[in-house]
Amino acid sequence: MTTATLDRPTRAAAQTGRLSLTHLVRSEWIKLRTLRSTVWCYGLIVLLTIGFAVLMALTFSTQGTPSADAQNSILVRSATLGINFTQLIVAVLGALVVTGEYSTGMIRSTLTAAPGRIGAYLSKAIVLAVTTFVVGLISVVAAALVAVPILSAKDVQPDLFQWSVMLPMIGAAGYLTLVALLAFTFGTILRNSAGAIATVLGLLLVVPTVLQILSSLTQAKWIQNVAAFLPSDAGSKFSTYQSSVAESAAAGGPQSSGIVDLTSWEGLAVTIGWVLIFGMIGAVLLKRRDA
Repeated sequence: MTTATLDRPTRAAAQTGRLSLTHLVRSEWIKLRTLRSTVWCYGLIVLLTIGFAVLMALTFSTQGTPSADAQNSILVRSATLGINFTQLIVAVLGALVVTGEYSTGMIRSTLTAAPGRIGAYLSKAIVLAVTTFVVGLISVVAAALVAVPILSAKDVQPDLFQWSVMLPMIGAAGYLTLVALLAFTFGTILRNSAGAIATVLGLLLVVPTVLQILSSLTQAKWIQNVAAFLPSDAGSKFSTYQSSVAESAAAGGPQSSGIVDLTSWEGLAVTIGWVLIFGMIGAVLLKRRDA
């Protein structure tokens, strides 16, 4: 990975003796936007999100007129279907943001400019999070706008501007952001692109599948409850449409069957918790280890 020379922040550092967080964020923004991998990854996110929305809207069929809740759910599913695939892209990008610098040796220059190290760590995370959220939200909203006229031709009239519709679309962008940050923390901890990407994809795809198979074979409720707290399962709670009835039922906590059913906000809190835990581990290791 290559990047531009950061002359302006360097001059500021010469005058003040250290880079401020603002300068660090500006430097990381220059790095991120000048990488070809960034342009390709974010471009693919937009294209895939819109493409899957169109595909689902075109292939959707129904008998009779769905309820208002069902129509809104159809739109949200169309607009957010792509995140099942784009989460893999942001996971790769999130890991490469930091492991790319380790592979080229540029991390030494970065940490020399920010000897405290935590400032550089936070600035990378901030730039990655803001950029991913903006691109994710634009792609999901664009997908919804494209899907609405297609669904309308099939007598499905969702209310795009209803809060229960907008919230899961915002949640989908948030989920992509948290996945990117989780991959970023793994990249900081492992300092190896292949290892970080394999770890985050394993956590998102392999572990849930294994737990689902074990749950089917053993019928053990505790396995299902463990799976509910994985990033992918918890993330699905705030990135999918929840009718008022379903959300009220989930708000009651564990059901009589003994299976945990997280609400949207609980799912968000759990996913953020994953990022914070590994983020703190990454920060500690970054401070203690040599570059």
